[in-house]
Amino acid sequence: MRISARADYAVRAVLELAVRQGEGPVKAEEIAGAQEIPHKFLEGILGDLRRAGIVDSRRGGGGGYRLAREASAITVADLIRAVDGPIVSVRGERPTGLAYTGTAQPLLPLWIALRANVRRILEGVTVADIAADALPEPVRALAAEPAAWENP
Repeated sequence: MRISARADYAVRAVLELAVRQGEGPVKAEEIAGAQEIPHKFLEGILGDLRRAGIVDSRRGGGGGYRLAREASAITVADLIRAVDGPIVSVRGERPTGLAYTGTAQPLLPLWIALRANVRRILEGVTVADIAADALPEPVRALAAEPAAWENP
């Protein structure tokens, strides 16, 4: 699985908004500067997040962006889907839309299982978890495995 720059930047931008909740709207320039995200690229990402109902925006001098709902109600999966679409695809298709024949038939349950595991992790972590540096125990346990940090 590959995490796109759009997805990484979306998570970082929303995390920046989460830690600034209560301070009023945050300008895109401030988010871009704090997270070292190219401003123009960020504008497109914020537009996707707005259309997905994850952030709200307000124009004008006191305008900017804020979360449209509580950080505890926004998962990492929500953010990835908002900017990239389906979390796991095979050749650009959802695994459930695939069909294999012959010796390749066992691939379909493998891709479905992969999608289920990725979903379990990304749907189980909220922006609030990350903002509080309190990843769920199963995620911390996986990241604590030495092999997780090795590149085969």
